[in-house]
Amino acid sequence: MLRTIDLRGQHLSTVQLRQVVPRADIDVDRALESVRPILEDIRVRGVQAVKEITARLDGVELDSIRVPHERCTEALQALDPQVRAALEESIARARKVHADQRRTDVTTNVVPGGTVTEKWMPVGRVGLYVPGGLAVYPSSVVMNVVPAQTAGVGSIAVTSPPQKAFGGLPHPTILAACALLDVDEVYAVGGAQAIAMFAYGTAENEPVDLVTGPGNIYVTAAKRQLRGLVGIDSEAGPTEIAILADDTADPVHVAADLISQAEHDPLAASVLVTSSDKLAAAVDAELRVQIEATKHIERIGTALAGEQSGVVLVDDIEQGLQVVDAYAAEHLEIQTADSPGVAARVRNAGCIFVGAWSPVSLGDYCAGSNHVLPTGGCARHSSGLSVQSFLRGVHIVEYDRDALQEVAGHVQALANAEDLPAHGAAVRLRFEEPRPGQR
Repeated sequence: MLRTIDLRGQHLSTVQLRQVVPRADIDVDRALESVRPILEDIRVRGVQAVKEITARLDGVELDSIRVPHERCTEALQALDPQVRAALEESIARARKVHADQRRTDVTTNVVPGGTVTEKWMPVGRVGLYVPGGLAVYPSSVVMNVVPAQTAGVGSIAVTSPPQKAFGGLPHPTILAACALLDVDEVYAVGGAQAIAMFAYGTAENEPVDLVTGPGNIYVTAAKRQLRGLVGIDSEAGPTEIAILADDTADPVHVAADLISQAEHDPLAASVLVTSSDKLAAAVDAELRVQIEATKHIERIGTALAGEQSGVVLVDDIEQGLQVVDAYAAEHLEIQTADSPGVAARVRNAGCIFVGAWSPVSLGDYCAGSNHVLPTGGCARHSSGLSVQSFLRGVHIVEYDRDALQEVAGHVQALANAEDLPAHGAAVRLRFEEPRPGQR
């Protein structure tokens, strides 16, 4: 089922490991070729271009891109009580975790009369993208909205692709989640056109300062192209799971977790890194059994058979740690003896799930953690979505006369060393006697 990459007996560098671990061939630059004309059209023609592109790509004719508030309310009223209860629990747990992420302002007394304060201020307006397509993601509404609200963002807009089956509106469960979170600015726009709508603004919506949320390759390409005009969280690609496991792991659990992520998308990545031939064989056999009982057999089979998925055989957990750090998975499960000790040594992962009772599915919905995470190896340098994603640290400098005078000589020396004498003069002139005629 899964292809095998045998690294046993090999001593590879980090660079070499990055070249051999399973990875999908995602060409964002190629997608940019088709995305750029869409972005430019919306920049020039605004909402009319959004509507025409939506009609062409989604087959939906929109009178207005904004979803009437009452449709969100109606969707919440019609929501299955069990789903509502699950969403409410997800929201409560996410709020509990994200509340502890909020940084406090700090003032440092550098010298008597001289302070620097780091003040954390939320961005003014955000656009949150919630994917549609192969699945329905009310959980992504929760994961985007909760940290933005916790950060204190004053203006929050959500967009999700329009669905033919629901009269050109986003899926009702998406609308219900927005209503639960008191978000009343919701748009029925998807793809690159949604990112352009947020970035440029139109006659029906104000531009935003920051765009967050995962999407397909065209959403990713649009975020790359418009980064700078607006802030972005990351270039999130297809989902991925890596499981570092030894012979203490249960193959039923491992197979189920690999399948759970393959269910998202034919390009989803499912990678098992193990030192146990016996576990690898048992997982392969279990995959064949469990896939037959799943709903999305074709999608899962394509993902597991793809070049982005596989089993990586290693000599021991030490080599396994090197492999998973080189891979830098969006989701990393540790199913080994002493899972907490092994997990503590991981350096690169979007989110780490420790032990047999912490599956990725828990993090997707109800762990309290955030499931908007870096993919494609970006966990080496980027974090998942959090309250900090919506905050800006601003330094506030306040020195009095004596404090400035004390350091004036150093400022002037450094200004001269950089051949920027006017910098030094800006300090020196404050302490010189006024020239005749000056106040």
